Amino acid sequence: MTPGAVEDLLRDLAPQVVGVLTRRSGDFDAAEDAVQEALLAAAAQWPKEGVPDSPRGWLVQVAHRRLIEQIRNEQARRRREEKAARADPGPAAPAHDDTLVTLFLCCHPSLTPASAIALTLRSVGGLTTAEIARAFLVPEATMAQRISRAKQRVKASGVPFRMPGPAERAGRLAAVLHVLYLMFNEGYAPSAGADLRRADLSREAIRLTRTAHALLPGDPEVAGLLALMLLTDARRDARTDAHGLPVPLAEQDRSRWDAAAIAEGTALITAAFARGAAGPYQLQAAVAALHDEAPSAADTDWPQIAALYGLLERMSDNPLVTLNRAVAVAMADGPAAGLSLLEPLAEPLAAHHRFYAARAHLREMAGDREAALADYRAAAARATNAPERDHLTTRAARLAHDRQ
Repeated sequence: MTPGAVEDLLRDLAPQVVGVLTRRSGDFDAAEDAVQEALLAAAAQWPKEGVPDSPRGWLVQVAHRRLIEQIRNEQARRRREEKAARADPGPAAPAHDDTLVTLFLCCHPSLTPASAIALTLRSVGGLTTAEIARAFLVPEATMAQRISRAKQRVKASGVPFRMPGPAERAGRLAAVLHVLYLMFNEGYAPSAGADLRRADLSREAIRLTRTAHALLPGDPEVAGLLALMLLTDARRDARTDAHGLPVPLAEQDRSRWDAAAIAEGTALITAAFARGAAGPYQLQAAVAALHDEAPSAADTDWPQIAALYGLLERMSDNPLVTLNRAVAVAMADGPAAGLSLLEPLAEPLAAHHRFYAARAHLREMAGDREAALADYRAAAARATNAPERDHLTTRAARLAHDRQ
């Protein structure tokens, strides 16, 4: 098995092994640390010596030994040692898959989104602390502290390692989906840094959402989120030019879009809509599907997109949803209609570069080049992602040149 295939296998098995040890020991923090050591050992041995007949059982046994070693080194916790030592791992791991339980635990409501994402990537995604630190452009020591604090907060909450009951599950599932959504967005369009995308992060979000969908196939919002990710990620290769700068959706070469991902995402959202009332992820996926299915930018069904954003706006007080609806309305009914919807957003989005970029685009459509130039410059000044900032600066420079 190639190192890449081994890495994929370990990422699939990581949350299951964390779940087995947490269920047996009752200590998520210690179990997670032990599993990380077992994963590192497997990553070093399996490509050279071959994958064992029961890779999950191998990981459970190695992690169990690491867990006992940890406990023996902590003299103040002898009672935990006796409890862990009595838990015989046996020749193979049980068939029960605790991936979803572990995902719920990592997305505990007491955690900040940043901490929940980091803990999810480590405990469910199987990424090392160094890999997560690189993804978020922070020192490894900083990320280690963030993950450690997150584990301690989960431990202090006293939440048992089990699937939440029906009454609690809806709210906790919303937190899980929100973390996965944020993780994907940070990978697809990083909030800061020198790259327009972090493919590893968005791919991992898609993989984890696939896992959630496989374990909860009847939940339409889980399906909607997976569809949204696939339909959005399908445009990945066409989003940048030869210099790494963003290419607007209307200018992208649609032949470079991933047809298989579009087909899968469209099938998912179609099936999800058939189950009843649509949630916010399904509505966003429907918008993405309308973009992806249009043979050209001119053929995009903007009235339908504006209507979907209108429904989404009723579910959320997020001003960015209103911003997206304003752009869709402008494309359907003209820039003046869109600009009127943008006016109330000037204050709540005063620090957000996307507001100025959207208004610049609509003002340019309306022929108000002076105002558009000012907005492009304002957007560039507020952008924290380098390629986006360069793109906005280039747009402003083009308008300034045309004015001369």
